[in-house]
Amino acid sequence: MERTARAASTPTPEPLPAGDVAALLDGVPRQRGPLAAPAPEYPRTALRLRPWRLLPTPTGTPVTFAYTAILALTSLFASCASPRLLYAVYQDSSTDVAHLLRTPVFVLLASALWVAGGLLSPFALAFALVLTALERRIGGARAIVVFLTGHVLATLATEVPVGLAVLAGHLPATSLHRLDYGISFGVAASIGALSGLLAPWLRWPLLVLVGYDLIEDLIAFEDPMTNWGHLIALGIGAALWPVVRRWYRERGPAVTVPA
Repeated sequence: MERTARAASTPTPEPLPAGDVAALLDGVPRQRGPLAAPAPEYPRTALRLRPWRLLPTPTGTPVTFAYTAILALTSLFASCASPRLLYAVYQDSSTDVAHLLRTPVFVLLASALWVAGGLLSPFALAFALVLTALERRIGGARAIVVFLTGHVLATLATEVPVGLAVLAGHLPATSLHRLDYGISFGVAASIGALSGLLAPWLRWPLLVLVGYDLIEDLIAFEDPMTNWGHLIALGIGAALWPVVRRWYRERGPAVTVPA
């Protein structure tokens, strides 16, 4: 009776305001069972394969795209022109010793407008893939600088010895007028430079595969001067690693270049 009487005499507590109730509930741990509110879903970044980025596009890689279009036009001309006209054009664009002595700048640029073997040549496909990857990493103007550096230096490295050999009497004078044109030296240098921006697991197999193929061509001894030029151009591209890596960091300051 006493407990009942005391309970009856106890005043009924007034309900807390809504704001105070919310403040108290904030300190209560949330449930993790089926009654708990579902956790918010955050957007996930999916790894999407975008194969079109491997090829040049007018917006993504405009320099490589324009260069590829020019090569396509010259290759189309080569497939339609008469053999006599084509030989004359190739001769005027050739970086042989005679032309290098007379019009060096013109022939060094003109010779890089042709694809030996046409668009079906392996160097044509390599040009599109390698120059696209290089432009995306260091920019179009710098990618062309790498390409032209290999093209010019490898050309001089192969043609100057020919001129000296002719002067020394070891080669006939006709060697001063041999046809020498195409993009292959520039492509080989671009491959060498691009490999320095790739991860080691991809860099070294690429260099070994390309180097082995070029050495195999040299051993075949079908065109030793050109084959030596390819190897020299590949080495020139590898020698440009410090430069292209600096350009890569400047283009994307938060990017770490693989060692």
